[in-house]
Amino acid sequence: MADAANGSSSTVGATLRKAREAAGLSLAQIAVQTRIAERHLSAIEEDRLGDLAARTYAVGFSRTYARALGLNDKVVAEQVRRQLDAEGAREPVVVPHFEPGDPARVPSLRLAWVAAAGAVVVIALLLVFWSSYLSPEGQLPDLTSDAPKPAATIAAKPTAAPAPQPTNGPVVLTATVDGVWLRVTDTSGKLVEKTLKQGESWTVPQGAQAPQLRLGRPDGLAITVGGKAIAPLATKPTVMSGVSLLPADLLARGQATAPVSAPAPAATVPTAGASAPAPLSTISN
Repeated sequence: MADAANGSSSTVGATLRKAREAAGLSLAQIAVQTRIAERHLSAIEEDRLGDLAARTYAVGFSRTYARALGLNDKVVAEQVRRQLDAEGAREPVVVPHFEPGDPARVPSLRLAWVAAAGAVVVIALLLVFWSSYLSPEGQLPDLTSDAPKPAATIAAKPTAAPAPQPTNGPVVLTATVDGVWLRVTDTSGKLVEKTLKQGESWTVPQGAQAPQLRLGRPDGLAITVGGKAIAPLATKPTVMSGVSLLPADLLARGQATAPVSAPAPAATVPTAGASAPAPLSTISN
């Protein structure tokens, strides 16, 4: 077998076929071992080297076939070149970086699947990172461009109205402008999260435990406790959170100053003018 592989009158196909039969292997087994299509192995054994795609494929497949049978692959490759030259199957000399007929140097299908799975995992991790760390906490309505400074977020307490006695009346939140976003939670979780239109109201449930308010337009929200108006939470748009909606805490902020209380001094003018004839009528009696 070695003498046949080291150069003799025997062709490459006959040499490889005899070596395979002596090893007790079939073409199918060689195809699995070398990862070369069985039809290409059959063409090599039948010395149909011209049926292969190119000269480099004929040389590369033959060398791999020889190594699988324990033959000298360099001697077999040289014999293939001589046989092709003798048949006149010449082609431009191209020196590739590797012989495409050597499947050992070609990435396997398993490696391609592993690379694809790795790409899918990377994309999934990027999506998780985006949703967990880069997405906003919630969709708050757009605030006006002239947002107040942080120091202005604390609402000034009214000084004139005394704090009334706590009541158990219902707490009603009413929007005085469009687009007032709010969220109310208590010890059991979230009670409501919505955007109120102008004039729309929402009442805190009677059984709520320590309800708290978070909103983006405190200047556009009116609060009443048992029908009594509470002083505004703020006079400018800002984000407020942790506002207690317990009736006692709201009433502690003080009641809103009634808009009709300002004209009270002006109302005394006609009263004073009307009181002038009264003494006259008394004198006439």
